Amino acid sequence: MKHYDPTGGIDNTRRLTGKHETASYKTFSSGVASRNVSIRIPRQVDEEQCGYLEDRRPAANCDPYAVTNILVKTICLNS
Repeated sequence: MKHYDPTGGIDNTRRLTGKHETASYKTFSSGVASRNVSIRIPRQVDEEQCGYLEDRRPAANCDPYAVTNILVKTICLNS
């Protein structure tokens, strides 16, 4: 989470409370067409079994390069 906002995770701790259509920063969750999860799977993607996922954790002021870097490292490179 520290890579998902420029304050090292402090902003996300305040934002991701689990209330107001956000997931809690303390737990990972995913779901179809749900706005209160970490990773949202659009309904059409679930039906067609292909498409994109929405990572709802990065703050609006995140560095997109830092977020992409950490996603690739953890998902693709397993590091």
